[in-house]
Amino acid sequence: MKKVFKIIGIIIVVIIALLVAIPLLFQSQIKDMIKTTLNDNLNAKVEFEDVNLSLISNFPKAHVTIDNLSITNLAPFEGETLASVKSIALNMSIMELFKDFETEPLAISSFSIDDALVNILTDKEGNSNYDIAKESDTPSNEDPSTESSGNFTIDIQDYSISNTNLNYMNASSNIEVRVANLNHSGKGQFSAERSQLDTNTDLFINFAMDSTQYLSNMHLKLDAVIGLDLEQNMYTFKDNKGYINALPLQFDGYVKLLENAQELDITFENPGSSFKDLLALVPEAYAKDLNGVETNGDFKLSGIVKGQFSETTIPTLDITMISNNASFKYPDLPKRVENIQINTTVKNSTGNPDDTYVAIDALNFKIDQDVFKSSATIKNLTKNMAVNAKAEGTLNLGNISKAYPLQLEEELSGILKANIQTAFDMNALETNAYERIKANGNLNITDVIFSSKSMLNPVEIAKADLSFSPQSVSLNTFDAKTGNSDFKASGTLNNFMGFVFSDKTLQGNFNLSSNKFVVNDFMTEDTSVETETQTEPQTTETLKIPDFLDCKISAQANTVVYDNLNLKNVKGTLTIKDQQAILSDMSSDIFQGKLAIDGTVSTKAETPTFDFKLGASNFDIAQSFNDLQLFQALAPIAKALQGQMNSSINLSGALNSDLAPDLNSVTGNAAMELLTSKIEPKEGPVLNKLKNEMSFIDFDKLDLKDLKTKLEFADGKVNVKPFHIKYEDIDIEVSGSHGFDMSLAYNTVFNVPAKYLGSDVNKLLTKMDDKDVKNMTVPVSANIGGTYTSPKISTDLTSAASNLTKQLVEMQKNKLINSGSDQVKDLLGGLMGSNSKEETPDTSSNATGDSNKTEEAITEGVKDVLGGLFGKKKEKSDN
Repeated sequence: MKKVFKIIGIIIVVIIALLVAIPLLFQSQIKDMIKTTLNDNLNAKVEFEDVNLSLISNFPKAHVTIDNLSITNLAPFEGETLASVKSIALNMSIMELFKDFETEPLAISSFSIDDALVNILTDKEGNSNYDIAKESDTPSNEDPSTESSGNFTIDIQDYSISNTNLNYMNASSNIEVRVANLNHSGKGQFSAERSQLDTNTDLFINFAMDSTQYLSNMHLKLDAVIGLDLEQNMYTFKDNKGYINALPLQFDGYVKLLENAQELDITFENPGSSFKDLLALVPEAYAKDLNGVETNGDFKLSGIVKGQFSETTIPTLDITMISNNASFKYPDLPKRVENIQINTTVKNSTGNPDDTYVAIDALNFKIDQDVFKSSATIKNLTKNMAVNAKAEGTLNLGNISKAYPLQLEEELSGILKANIQTAFDMNALETNAYERIKANGNLNITDVIFSSKSMLNPVEIAKADLSFSPQSVSLNTFDAKTGNSDFKASGTLNNFMGFVFSDKTLQGNFNLSSNKFVVNDFMTEDTSVETETQTEPQTTETLKIPDFLDCKISAQANTVVYDNLNLKNVKGTLTIKDQQAILSDMSSDIFQGKLAIDGTVSTKAETPTFDFKLGASNFDIAQSFNDLQLFQALAPIAKALQGQMNSSINLSGALNSDLAPDLNSVTGNAAMELLTSKIEPKEGPVLNKLKNEMSFIDFDKLDLKDLKTKLEFADGKVNVKPFHIKYEDIDIEVSGSHGFDMSLAYNTVFNVPAKYLGSDVNKLLTKMDDKDVKNMTVPVSANIGGTYTSPKISTDLTSAASNLTKQLVEMQKNKLINSGSDQVKDLLGGLMGSNSKEETPDTSSNATGDSNKTEEAITEGVKDVLGGLFGKKKEKSDN
């Protein structure tokens, strides 16, 4: 007996050892087989991280897992990811491992796919990225029931797909479908000709066509038993129940796969008839919890879908949605919606997609005493959708959120009264074919607040009255405010329907008046993500001119606020188009003078730009240069001036995110003329510093009247053309440049009369009889550097006075030499050390006497000159 147990124990150990050892023996072989099979059958780049084999985890079957599989397309979708799968698990009989993989197919009994992403793409030429299978070498007459896929056969009893996302994008039809969080599983016998498949499906779906979102995060569930008839390729819905959001639906019918189409014959309906089923259609994020909602009345959704779905046809459709005299009330909201009538039909009786239409015969409701009725027909859904609609009634917008749990960024308020009938097609809206756009009736709104992402502030409409005609919409009255701005308008809108239904620009001509108009109130916030070099995503906001406006406005405003400027009595024409604001013949009162403006502001590019011509008349200098940053940059010293000026300025450049000029980008030129002006040196550090250097100039008395100068600016610098100013008998020439950063680089030349250069010079001048000499001027240069608030000034005043003194001495010396005798020349020559020859003295007595007298006179004169030069005074003796 002990031997028996011993043998059993050895067998068990051997089996366990084999279960552990076999995966090590076959794992490499399976990995090579999978890689070879995939690459032999697919025109794509296939990669996976690893393949693992286990005989224990799913005993008695072998369990194979493939980790991190990716399939990447080749041309014409080079580099696009067709599929990526975190994990694929395959189960098969252990005996399958002992087959010759090159000659015998491997039978898979079950599989699971986890955390997958599939991207199905079709380009404008009709190429599809999923068409990657290589052509099969299987003869056409081979029995399809025995056909294998490469080295695999399918004998599946169960499968599962979990946490999978699927994206479908068709560029030729402009259709986009996104399936998120797909979880699907099934059990059945696929190998039998007839069997049943028990399935469970749960997913969220989004559907858009032509950039219009028709389904948004709709939740679908389906628990269905599907009959499989593989011989006929038919799949029949048997015991099933599905949900659209929370609306229950039952399906009956079948889907049959044909060679180039699918044949459908399906009927469906909601099993109940409560109006709460309609609310269940609304996504939970909008409808909130339906528990506790009181409902009355019925609701029935039913449909028949029958026919072939192919490249040219769709099944015929007969879908109805009906509700009569229904009502509902949410427990936490004060208002009830009642007298609800819905009669909607979706039909197609030919199978031609173009013949599909929606008929909304009635969509009526009542909240409090307000009754609203509407109806519409929508045809030609797949191409040029045509709409014929009518709306009539009164709606208190504030009651909507009191009756239905909407979450709005801004609370709705105001009264809307409508009696409108319209007919149009989408192509007419897009091409402005006004002859095909019909509208009649009136729309009146009062105390309405309107906001959107394209606007910086909500617009509070006190009153608006619109009249519709086939040609246009007349804005009879419009009284509104936004932010700190108020405005009234009237005019004509040319494509109001296109703006409302097709995101077209709002075109028109308006007359606008305003008491206070703040420019920034009408800008939009543009949020953009910084570059990928940022360690963390960051956003920046810039002001943009709305791109939905295309209008011409004749404007008049008592006050317009732009940046820190208050412009009064503004008149002119403003054209807004293509994110540009064009100002024409604009005039206003500002800085106690007049301002004329013509120019353009554009926010179309990433960096906003401007190009303006400004004309200033009788501007108050101090106020304008104090309040206007641009003027401060152009002429900072003007802050110390008081008076009036005229100016013409041409400038262009870039704008910052708040639409203020970027001074480093500004280029242009300016001409300025001072009409009357005086100086307040205390306001000018440069003038204070100059006053210390030039004490003989009183800057309060500078004559600036009729001063004209020209400026040119670029690259952050202002170049000042030379100009002259006058102080009494001193002419001053100024030239140079300064930066917008207030750095200074000026050269000022003072043509100073000699009399201002000190007492020594004046004494010399009194000895001079020449009038021109006494009135001579000396150029004194002052170089101004540093910054406006901390200037650095250097002058050549000292050297100029010294040079003048030497010049005067030389002139006096030459005068005496030229007017005196030989003895004077000898004497001066001796004094100056310049005797170069000996003269023979005159021996006559008369000559001697005259010579002595002349020598004495010259000596005294020279002494006086030299005494004046060197400051030595000596009293003369009375002989």
